[in-house]
Amino acid sequence: MIDPATLPALHASHGGIWLCEDGRTQALAKGQAIARAAETPVLLLNAPLTGQRLGYPELNGLDLLELWAFLHPARFLVPTPKGLADALDLPAPTNEGDIPALLQRAAAMLLDRLGSPEWPEREGGWTAAQSLHRMRWPWSPLVAPRIPRPREAERWLFSKLPEWEEAQPRPAPRTVSLAEDQVLAQLDALTGAGAEPRPGQRAYAAAARIAFTPRKHRDQPNMLLAEAGTGIGKTLGYLAPASLWAAEAQGTVWVSTYTKALQRQLDRETLRLFPDPAMAARRVVVRKGRENYLCLLNLEDALQGGFAGRAAILAQLVARWAAFTKDGDMVGGDLPGWLPTLFRRNGSTALTDRRGECIYAGCPHYRKCFIERSARASADADIVIANHALVMINAARGRETGQRPQRIVFDEGHHLFDAADSTFSVALSGQEAIELRRWIMGPEGGSRGRRRGLAARLSDMASYDEEGGQAIRAAVDAAQALPADDWLKRVVAGEPFGPLEALLAAVRGTVYTRAEAAGEADAGYGLETELAEPDGALVEAAQEAALALDALIKPLVRLARRLEAVIEDAPDWLDGAARARIEGAVASLGWRRDLIAAWLALLARIGGPADADYVDWMTVDRVEGREYDIGIHRHWLDPTRPLAETVLKPAQGVLLTSATLKGGGEWSNAEARSGAIHLPHGAERFEAASPFDYPGRAEVLIVTDIKKGDIAAMSGAYARLIEAAGGGTLGLFTAIRRLRGVHARIADRLARGGLPLYAQHVDPMDTGTLVDIFRDDPRASLLGTDALRDGVDVPGHSLRLVVMEGVPWSKPTVLHAARRLAGGGSAYDDRLIRARLAQAFGRLIRRAQDRGSFVILSAAMPSRLLSAFPPGTPIRRLTLDEAIIAVSVQAREQPLGLEAALGHQGSESGPPQQERE
Repeated sequence: MIDPATLPALHASHGGIWLCEDGRTQALAKGQAIARAAETPVLLLNAPLTGQRLGYPELNGLDLLELWAFLHPARFLVPTPKGLADALDLPAPTNEGDIPALLQRAAAMLLDRLGSPEWPEREGGWTAAQSLHRMRWPWSPLVAPRIPRPREAERWLFSKLPEWEEAQPRPAPRTVSLAEDQVLAQLDALTGAGAEPRPGQRAYAAAARIAFTPRKHRDQPNMLLAEAGTGIGKTLGYLAPASLWAAEAQGTVWVSTYTKALQRQLDRETLRLFPDPAMAARRVVVRKGRENYLCLLNLEDALQGGFAGRAAILAQLVARWAAFTKDGDMVGGDLPGWLPTLFRRNGSTALTDRRGECIYAGCPHYRKCFIERSARASADADIVIANHALVMINAARGRETGQRPQRIVFDEGHHLFDAADSTFSVALSGQEAIELRRWIMGPEGGSRGRRRGLAARLSDMASYDEEGGQAIRAAVDAAQALPADDWLKRVVAGEPFGPLEALLAAVRGTVYTRAEAAGEADAGYGLETELAEPDGALVEAAQEAALALDALIKPLVRLARRLEAVIEDAPDWLDGAARARIEGAVASLGWRRDLIAAWLALLARIGGPADADYVDWMTVDRVEGREYDIGIHRHWLDPTRPLAETVLKPAQGVLLTSATLKGGGEWSNAEARSGAIHLPHGAERFEAASPFDYPGRAEVLIVTDIKKGDIAAMSGAYARLIEAAGGGTLGLFTAIRRLRGVHARIADRLARGGLPLYAQHVDPMDTGTLVDIFRDDPRASLLGTDALRDGVDVPGHSLRLVVMEGVPWSKPTVLHAARRLAGGGSAYDDRLIRARLAQAFGRLIRRAQDRGSFVILSAAMPSRLLSAFPPGTPIRRLTLDEAIIAVSVQAREQPLGLEAALGHQGSESGPPQQERE
């Protein structure tokens, strides 16, 4: 049996490369390290990241993260040497040269656990190890011999998973009214005895009752807009009346967020309601879109030969996780976010239902399906934690009509406009159209996988009902007009096939013609133009495409009607499973029918009159000059109109809340972006300022001597500021190109000073993992874009400096220009920018003990936008040298050791993410 202590261990960073072998650690050059790694398997931590640091992206070896995923699936780990040391109770390395020896000790400890009877995730381990050995997993020679063969054969994953059970529909909630003293007593129970009094939180909880009182008006929910500053404790503030109403009314409250991070935090906070995990699992359910969950049918296909190479190894590790997961959520759940990135995301997306091809009750794993289990559990839950998009989709076209949200809390409510904008938009693009073709026709040519078309999914229907069979065949014939494989190559070559590809070719030609006239065709990024003044070729192509889509929608409508008739006729073969499958098919047909109808309405616009309610434009989507899609887009000019009609008006009560709901402006901004202006009686308002001492613990520094567009000067500023703060910096950019340029210039310099630097769009890790690493290491810094500006919760000394590259101006898109014109011109822009600044500043102070600096590298920061910051916050315009002095002074005010003394206290939203397990 191989002794892991004899294996060489390699660590690479921006600060250097080290190899530990035969008890000696030595520094290597990149070429030496690559050659050494190629000779024999070496121990690594995060092979893709190590390979990137070496300039050798295909580096493989004995990755300790893969071993951890095998040993402890569904158990959290910060994927860094420090995180590994903490998880194994080993001393954290004091310098990077000590890391290879740590990897050797960690490997020995993990491999020793394989033979221990105390290994909690032993079940299924032996069988998985044998399968991985056949796939030549690098760890197999060390793992397989160490796992004792079980006395009894291990059950296959699909026989172990529990089945969900049907339950009778829940009756309508009772009509109840909540007294203020009841709500405050519930709040006291949630915060616990001895909790620090929070007058703002108590006032907030009392005001939130509005959303849980009987509705007063038809087509009008009881709606409250509540801006509660950071530190108020709004999560428990609204959970108090929500949980009380759910218990007394026997109904469900939907709590909706915009980010997955807040969903996780809410899931933890609800343990205060139900300390017993088993009870919590029944009373609180996290819901996400279908594409987030593991599809068991896809996994079975992968395990039985559908995947090859590294993707097959990933499937085995995901199967290990599936046996221990809480809910099967692969995106933001308990599957380590870093696991798919170890495999270059090879195969991970194929394990979820991203194409809408679920066959519902026709699936052999239907009774064990994670998605169906979640949907059914939510029907009887007190609290359903979802996201804005899912709430809107469920209200607009959800299958579960009896479960459509009636009492809703929209947390992160400042994002509701953007979520509605995405949900209610339409895109007729090559990628969207080819997915529709595949859904109808199934596999074509040499394509592999389990994809099945309409004819295969509804074969029994076709044999039972001749008219239904004819409709299926007609739909398949009509789908031939949709783009097929390699459509983009044909369009680019000027050889489109069929009316839809001809339309995309005409769109591409128009976009490029107008871009060339404007001198933008060679810029490398995506191109767009208004859908105005189309030429004759585009109008003719749109008409032909509309005829093809009309020929497709008719048989789909006929088929849906025949399926509904079959359900009514209830033939002998229509058992419960067949009924569920046909009901699922009816819902899927309805979704595609609505999509095609929206496409037809969009095509009618070409050559016809414009519709003032919409903004229409054409695009050629490109990444670094490479085209990947072509399309026509339609967005509502005001997406809160469909939001109000489909989500708000049917609801009984709605609470819309955020720390920055007004976006640093007036209530009219919140009312316009929430849909409240479209309600007959508007909405109530509540406001509570943050209790934090911003004047004493924060400052805004506007650097005036960095020239706009000077990447070298900006990079130097970032490096010096991070060094002054000793790390703990969140750097925010509005362009990926500039982010990458700054990172490339400063990463090595900072690493030599012991200050790790990570970056979105550079490091091969998902955003959640990057934030986990940043949170865990007070000397680390993180660069990112909009995703890090909103919703990142890093309390304590790990975040003590926020640096923005400049004013976050809006991109000059067709959609933005139309909304700017309708919303008051520059005043509209100012409202958006204030909101972005307020959100970015909100990352800095997450609890009362925090302090730090907020730096903007722009001399052109307009004074009119400074109202985005909390009143009283010191704001200074100064040079870079002066800013560096100020940052260093501010950073010294909170010593590095204070975090440990505080015991990792949580922010207002809950404890740090690494404590979630």
